[in-house]
Formats: sequence, C-alpha cells, structure tokens
Amino acid sequence: MKDLKIYLIAGEPSGDALGSRLMKALVRKAEGNVEFFGVGGENMEKEGLKSLFDITDLAIMGLAEVIPSIPKVLKLMKRTVEDIKKVNPDIVVSIDSWSFCSRVHKKLKKLNLDIPQVHYVAPQVWAWKKKRAKTMHKYIDHLLTLLPQEPKYFTPHGLDTTFVGHPVIESSVVTADGQDFRRKYNIPADKLIVSLLPGSRHNEVSRLFPVFLTTAKMMMEAEDRYVFVVPTVKTVSNRVKKMAETAKVPVVIVEGSENRHQAIKASSVAMAASGTVALELAIANVPHIIAYKVSPLSAMLARKFLKIQFVNLSNIILGREIVPELLQERAVPGNIKQYMTELLSKKDLYEKQMEGFDKVREKLGLGEQTPSENAADVIIKIATREKCEDGVNCIFSYKD
Repeated sequence: MKDLKIYLIAGEPSGDALGSRLMKALVRKAEGNVEFFGVGGENMEKEGLKSLFDITDLAIMGLAEVIPSIPKVLKLMKRTVEDIKKVNPDIVVSIDSWSFCSRVHKKLKKLNLDIPQVHYVAPQVWAWKKKRAKTMHKYIDHLLTLLPQEPKYFTPHGLDTTFVGHPVIESSVVTADGQDFRRKYNIPADKLIVSLLPGSRHNEVSRLFPVFLTTAKMMMEAEDRYVFVVPTVKTVSNRVKKMAETAKVPVVIVEGSENRHQAIKASSVAMAASGTVALELAIANVPHIIAYKVSPLSAMLARKFLKIQFVNLSNIILGREIVPELLQERAVPGNIKQYMTELLSKKDLYEKQMEGFDKVREKLGLGEQTPSENAADVIIKIATREKCEDGVNCIFSYKD
C-alpha cells in the first residue's frame, strides 16, 4: 500500500477524541503507511497531527451564540479549504461539527477536486432538520454513524452509510484505575468523589459550572464526606480554574484524558453536561444526572424545532428516561442536589440506571473489532479506490 494522505477535520473536543482513536486504528490498518493533515485538538496532536488552527475558535454551542462568531468561522472555513487544495489528500474525513464541516464539504464539491469526502458521526436528523438527510449526498460520498438506527435516515436518499459503532465503548474509561486516581491526589478512602463535568465549550462552562459549584457547596454544607473533582479539557481549562477560584469552592481540577477517565471511574456520582461524556459515565457505571443551559433565544428555537423526547444519548438509545435531564430552568442547584442524594442512596433510581447502562453498552458494541477499526476499514477502502473503466472514481458507486 502506498502512503495514504488523510485529511481530518475535528472542530471540537468530542470530535478530537474520536479522531485520535480513528488515527490509531488507521495507522494499524495501513501498517504505518499513512500521513495525517488537517484540524484537530490535543488528542489528535498527540497522535501526530499538526493542526491547521486551534479548534477553540470552533467550540461554540447554541443558535444565538454562533452568530457573533460567524466572520471568524468563515475565515477558518476558507483557510481549511485552501489547505486541502494544497495538500491534495487521498480522502477528506470530517468528524462531527456538521455545521462547520458541511460548508467545507460544499466548497470542495464545487471545486471538483476528485477527492472522496466522508463524514464521521451523523447529524442528529432524527432530532431536527430531517430535510438535511435528503441533501447530504450532494456534499459527501459516505457517512459513518455511531448509532444503529441512524443509517435508515440516509440510505433512502442515496447516501452510502455504514454503522460502525460508538467509540465510547473503546474509551480508556472502561479500564481506568479509580484507586490510582485516589492515590495520585491523596483522596482518603472514606471520602466520596463527585465529578463535575460542565462541558468542553466556553458557553457551556459559563452557564453550567456556576450551577454545579453552587450544588457542590450545598452538598458540602450538608455533609463533610465529599471531594469534588472537575475533569476538564485544554479548550476551557483556564476558565474553569478562574471560576472555581472566584466561587471559593474547593475542587480538584484535572486535565488530560487519562486523568479524566480515572476521575470518572473513581466517582460515586456525577453531574454532567449533555454530550459524549454522559455516555462515558454510563459505560463506566457511574450514576449521574445531565444538565444543560443555553441562551433564552436558543432554548426557544430548540423547543420549536427539536423533534425528540430526550436529549441524553442513553435515554435516546433505550427509548426511556434512566438519566434525569435537567434542562434550562430545571438546571438549578436544588434539583441537582436532590438527585445526587437519591443516587447516593443506591435505591430505585440507582438500580434503574445500573440496569439501563448494561443495555446501553450492549447496543453500542459491534462485535470483533472496535468501532474505530470498523471506521478505519471503510475509510481505507474508499481512499485506496481504483479508477473505474470510464475514469470516474469508483467511490461514487461504492456500497458497503
């Protein structure tokens, strides 16, 4: 196999985590004959990617919050397209962040560069913007999904789609050592560890972390048996540290995926932003609640357009609520503390979560290979395509 040039685009920390695992799998599958270019975060950089720019500028959430950042994002989009033209890779693989990545894909298609384009992580068209499923085939050649029910939304509209499994099941959170974490940070065995996970975007942290800190203070005042740990990421670590200092709540702040996963594994309970981290908690069997707050305008628009009963992936996968969802006005310290107490009692809600987490793990698995290896197989198969007899790339008729 010749050296493959693979261009990766991951615009936020969750995509960066997926991207780093994908890179490892691609290196194994291609026997080292692969070179990476593109955009990613700290995890992908550890695997050898030199990111085109800092992805912090793309870590934006909420319809209203995006608007002020549009000029900067447009410049980064143009810069990405120009870099792809310069690199001329064998394939472009975007990971999550569809709002940014879709515009890059559209521009690439208009340029007719003859480069296969793949997107990893399906946009949640089952939640809103279902019309998007009908148009994605115009901009990408193949879609890789994390959830088993997702291909049915795209294949009827001419988009080749493969369910590869959810990489969260290959996360090191499964094998992380909670006792090692206690030893590393001198946390006594009689103290209960509570993880505060306010998100990886600045606006998530600014809205949720004060609520989590106030909850922690209330729990401390009620009982002196807790140690509060805040696993964070590079994109928001400075803000997290400043907010904790201002609130004068004693917390242990840790960075890096190893520390985060060890902290999660050591936790008796957790409060988290909605997102991939909530799945990590489920995989690690840590009882938890999820909370989320956006601007009033974003909330109003979400209520108008969202077409789903739940926002938490564990609840969505099971079709029932096992993890309490405290959204907007319900995301207040009193509510969160009440659920923390209930989960720590290890009664009905705790048992409901433990049973549900077993089923979530079962549904997210895909057999002999890891999800990242499944994704790598598809990507390599597409990237190493041969020319069809008429000179057109066979990718356009590729079927899994």
